[in-house]
Amino acid sequence: MARTVHPADLGFFSMLVHSGSLTAAARELGLTTPAVSKRLSQIEARLGTALVTRTTRRMGLTPEGEIYLENARRILGEIETMEQQLLGLTQEPQGTVRVNATLGFGRSHIAPLLSQFVRKHPKVEVQLQLSVNPPALTDDAYDVCFRFGHPPDSRGIARFIAPNRRVLVASPAYLKRHGAPATPRDLARHNCIGIRQGDEAYGQWRFTSLRGGRAAEQAQTVKIRGNLTTNDGGIAVSWALEGHGILLRAEWDVQRYLASGRLVQVLPDHGSPDADIYAVYSQQHRSSVRVKAVVDFVAAAFDEDRTRRGP
Repeated sequence: MARTVHPADLGFFSMLVHSGSLTAAARELGLTTPAVSKRLSQIEARLGTALVTRTTRRMGLTPEGEIYLENARRILGEIETMEQQLLGLTQEPQGTVRVNATLGFGRSHIAPLLSQFVRKHPKVEVQLQLSVNPPALTDDAYDVCFRFGHPPDSRGIARFIAPNRRVLVASPAYLKRHGAPATPRDLARHNCIGIRQGDEAYGQWRFTSLRGGRAAEQAQTVKIRGNLTTNDGGIAVSWALEGHGILLRAEWDVQRYLASGRLVQVLPDHGSPDADIYAVYSQQHRSSVRVKAVVDFVAAAFDEDRTRRGP
């Protein structure tokens, strides 16, 4: 009986989907686009069903294509794990790890740590991609994503990396001109710097009193306004430093400015929902030595930094 699924086709199809188009896959494989299209047609002919829907620029997966891709990735992952175990590679990670992180955090923290990581593990090739918002967990373009907040989707693995508070800050110059708010409601009378990120409700800041008592009853949402808005946290911090208004930002992003006095914490008795740092990766990478090595390295670095800074 002729085989309908050829092992070599699994890697080809997985790479094809990752590339996003026949042209991009051809470029990566060093083939012509017609040659890639022909091989895909041969796979579909053996299976007796279409795996992708073709357009001039992009392609999508049919329901059968989704099943084929899911199983192809699982099988390829199991083969990789077996190779690592048989060849004794678990002591020395190697191969490519595709990493995603948000712009400011990735630039300031993840990129320097990855530089240290590849010095320690020169056989690992790291590809870092920074984006304004974290990609969807179904996006297979990355092996591991460092993001803020526990992801709502339970299909992936989310490993806690470090705690992270969000704090309200402003420059001394701004507070000298406009005064400091005494309660969260006072923020409605201030110029607040807005950040549009992810699925968070824009223009609304939530707070809970940290003074004890029935905190849940003291939670409140404040609608803020301001004449400066951006989707880049680094730009928002620079505007706060220049005295344009009050900013709600992750503690890691403003800690050095609080320490130097260039920014001052506002409403320290009120907290905003934390944005703890997580490493997120799919179930198929659970046994990946190189992905685990990257995540372990970053987690250890944050733990060491937290210990050094103290509570």
